[in-house]
Amino acid sequence: MRRTKADAEATRQKILCAAERMFFKKGVPNTTLEEVAKEAGVTRGAIYWHFANKTDLFLALYEAVPLPHEDMIAREIETEAFDTLAIVESATSDWLTTLAADEQRQRMLAIMLRCDYDNDMSAVLVRQREIEERHDALLELAFARALARGQMQEHWTPPSATRALRWMMMGLCTEWLLFGRRFDLVIEGREALHRLFASFRQEAAAPQNLATIGDESAPHRR
Repeated sequence: MRRTKADAEATRQKILCAAERMFFKKGVPNTTLEEVAKEAGVTRGAIYWHFANKTDLFLALYEAVPLPHEDMIAREIETEAFDTLAIVESATSDWLTTLAADEQRQRMLAIMLRCDYDNDMSAVLVRQREIEERHDALLELAFARALARGQMQEHWTPPSATRALRWMMMGLCTEWLLFGRRFDLVIEGREALHRLFASFRQEAAAPQNLATIGDESAPHRR
């Protein structure tokens, strides 16, 4: 009897879930398709029905779970609201909160941080770079708007601010996920981001004393 579309999709999801568990447990290079099939309770042929090889399976798994780049792109950093820096800081901070509460995202990001991208897995690295380039372009646009509006310190350029933010985010996530979660990702992560964005911000000009303004505007007495 021919499988229905729903049955095929259910099998595909079962394979993806099994792959996620095995990749997290053993690492991508050390996991075989036979092990994924056994974990999913399907035949190896069932895997090949849906995926050409392990790289294809990993790419499908990667694209099934939104990661930092996609999440941040999805936020409205291109909005016309005036405080662009506040929007980017809020979007980035909110993502840390989402990661801390979502075990599937944690597993997927940990898998990716541990993965060796040599040989066949280089296709995943290409996909990551495409997302990173698109994400960086949007962030640079946001920082350029902030700079043009006089909100950002002039010693920061849009590319340098984008790199600093990306490096901080990856550093926070890597240390938290791979080294024992020794700090509160939400509280300390938000504080670190707040300090970074404070370094981006142009300080508002201090208001002048009205009496001084009056004296300066008055004609000099002879």
